[in-house]
Amino acid sequence: MTDTISAPVPAERRGLFRRNRLIVVLILAALAAWPGQLGELTRSLMVDAYVQVSVFVAATLMLFYGAERLFKFDIGASLKNARGAQVPLAALLGTTPGCGGAVVVVAAYSSGNVGFGAVVATLTATMGDAAFLLIATRPDAAAVVLPMSLVAGILSGWIVDRFHSHEYREINHGACEIAPLIGRTHPTYWAYLALAIPGLIVGGAQLGQVEISHILGVPILPIALAGTFLGLFIWSSSILAAMTNTKDAPVTRMAEETSFISVWVIGAYLAYDYVAQFGGIDIGLLFQTVAPLLPLMGVLIGFIPGCGPQVLVTTLYINGVIPFAAVMGNAISNDGDALFPAIALNPRAAMMATVYSALPALIVAYTFQFLAPGFMN
Repeated sequence: MTDTISAPVPAERRGLFRRNRLIVVLILAALAAWPGQLGELTRSLMVDAYVQVSVFVAATLMLFYGAERLFKFDIGASLKNARGAQVPLAALLGTTPGCGGAVVVVAAYSSGNVGFGAVVATLTATMGDAAFLLIATRPDAAAVVLPMSLVAGILSGWIVDRFHSHEYREINHGACEIAPLIGRTHPTYWAYLALAIPGLIVGGAQLGQVEISHILGVPILPIALAGTFLGLFIWSSSILAAMTNTKDAPVTRMAEETSFISVWVIGAYLAYDYVAQFGGIDIGLLFQTVAPLLPLMGVLIGFIPGCGPQVLVTTLYINGVIPFAAVMGNAISNDGDALFPAIALNPRAAMMATVYSALPALIVAYTFQFLAPGFMN
């Protein structure tokens, strides 16, 4: 793309990011090293987060960014030339796991390459980083959620293009970047990739319900913990807020973005299990008391920018706390990290696109709630 998103992080903010992130890493390290049940549970959850989610995120991003670099595919130009196919293509980009596809469409709108219907389509279709978690842990549910989100995005985009003629675009001319260029591929990125390979073998075996506790005679626990804390180190020392620069090497982009996603996944895993184990609260019973409102709550949480709250919603679904209808509504209503650049570049367009995504989210969520209450639960 020639026109992407101008979101460089100022030097003072980068310093603040690093300090705050270092504090988070130190807290996680202390929890993992804590003696007794707390430390054991923390280490176990970190291993689960790594082999169940992080390694699959790494593999997906390497495949996506590697193919993008190999074939030199200019998505922005393709969207501009697609004309009538803009909305389906934008929705398809939104449906891809992570926020990269949706961010590309938001950038294309700002640079005048696509219409407002494409923005609505991609933000409606995207599930953000929560898609990685759902695919890795409940592929059967993901096989329903992602196609449903795609259809909802396409229909929403077409309807908006048909009945909504106003454009909110503030055109951004010139070449600008999603994030600062990192440049050199640091050895830690290659080490992160090397650790992800045995983790992926274990994660794949677990999906096939085959238990593997050692790789080439080495226990998986130290490998997974090494990969986890290497990712935390990459995240804590990063100059990026979330997205990577499209000019960086695929290995760099994979390591940076996987480590960012993994922090949210670890946080969601720990938050749920800590409350369940030490809080003395029956989370399932608590949510059952407001069962009719759960799809609405999933939709409303989707309005919150970023992927963290959405990962938590997906975690609650995976643990059987909320119904499929709630995660379905959240998947359609949430915009993930793509909402941040949308707000920065075109706040009115971002607000209206989010509002438009609420209607299909509520319709689909409550259709499942009333007509198929036990589906995928």
